[in-house]
Amino acid sequence: MTNSTASNRTTVMQGKEQPLAGPELKAGDKAPNFNLVDGTLQGVDLDGTGHGTRIFSVVPSLDTPVCDAQTKRFEEEATKLPDLQIYTISMDLPFAQQRFCGNFGINKVTMLSDHRSGSFGENYGTLIPDLRIESRAIFVVAPDNTIKYAEYVKKVGDFPNYDAALSAAKQAMGKTAAS
Repeated sequence: MTNSTASNRTTVMQGKEQPLAGPELKAGDKAPNFNLVDGTLQGVDLDGTGHGTRIFSVVPSLDTPVCDAQTKRFEEEATKLPDLQIYTISMDLPFAQQRFCGNFGINKVTMLSDHRSGSFGENYGTLIPDLRIESRAIFVVAPDNTIKYAEYVKKVGDFPNYDAALSAAKQAMGKTAAS
């Protein structure tokens, strides 16, 4: 993992600005590749997340109230949209992610850990290098690996715009927003 910080991009954590590494991705960009680890300690890259519409829900740590709520919200949405693949990505160790899932009955959202290389954080512009955690963000990726929605939540303690992300996912899946 390199320690390259892109221009002046920052996020706010506990009232303090923190620099972000990597690019700021936007709708229309090609989704970058990454190397994450799943609950069985196997490597997962972009192709390994499937070829349907995907949401990458990025959180700093599952052991915080907003990250917990964000993951549970996407678990609820996953039951309503079975064709949508939803991933929670954090620097948490896979064991901690699996414990969280077991404690809260999370079985529709797939946990992926960026703890080994930080490649997701660097490639998607969510890495807070000084703290070695991810900043809160949401990415909707279409079947052709084009980003349809990208949100970098400015304050790590704030919630993302769930409705906008879900609407973009439904559009990428060819469903109307009302479906």
